[in-house]
Amino acid sequence: MQPFSGGRGACPTCGAAMVAKCGPRVLHHWAHAGRRNCDPWWENETEWHRAWKNLFPEDCREVSHVAIDGEVHRSDIKTPTGIIIEVQHSAMSDDERYSREAFYGNLVWIIDGRGFRHNFDIFHLLPDPGSNIARDIVWEKASRPMRGAAAGLFFRVSEGQRDYPEKDINKATLRFGLIHSLHEIRTEVEQAYRGHHQYDWVRPRRTWLDAACPVYIDFGDDHLVKLELYDESNLPCVRLVSKRKFLHDVMVEKQAGDIATRFYPFGVGNDGSDSVAVSAP
Repeated sequence: MQPFSGGRGACPTCGAAMVAKCGPRVLHHWAHAGRRNCDPWWENETEWHRAWKNLFPEDCREVSHVAIDGEVHRSDIKTPTGIIIEVQHSAMSDDERYSREAFYGNLVWIIDGRGFRHNFDIFHLLPDPGSNIARDIVWEKASRPMRGAAAGLFFRVSEGQRDYPEKDINKATLRFGLIHSLHEIRTEVEQAYRGHHQYDWVRPRRTWLDAACPVYIDFGDDHLVKLELYDESNLPCVRLVSKRKFLHDVMVEKQAGDIATRFYPFGVGNDGSDSVAVSAP
């Protein structure tokens, strides 16, 4: 139930008295009548936080979960298929992230990235890691200072195996050889594009890089940015997923890892540029 002026109720988790906070300078919310808060993972809601929860039916919001040992927490969102969504604005410790992942299991993180967008560069597009063209390619890791790699540089596994027959050359081990540029295979990469890009996160919030559950970053536009590892080379990458697609999949898929695994390619502009908003390399 949405808070309203003068509203009173009971906490769905602990049964304690709740009062509605609806002042002119505070985001309307429910709070325990005393100083008590029954869920140690609770945090003050922002407008961004509330907007995300309001994208889902009311019975999917603030759902209580009770473990066998009696531990109780309220998830931000639980979909009808059992996927838990935690919407996180504030900083989080490794211990708390691990505890939430262990408690909920089938969990997706949505992180408010607006505060660090200027430290997050999204670079050149990558082909679907399962595509034919990707099987022969190892990409040079891109970063903000390395403008060449940010535009797309790669080695070919087949060339490494040809030139160094005495070595065990594969995607996990190839780190040398003749270097190529993305422009040589641009058309093929565009045809195999499924939303993957190289990126660089300057001064990252490292707990999200270590997360065991899927992490999606919301920068405030029409796409979420999912943190991934690209292939056997362990190249960090991001995958752009439309919010519309995410909201659909999270209500129909049963496992968090299955979100956005079946979707159509993003378009590419007539000038050869990506039709999604990315940083210029």
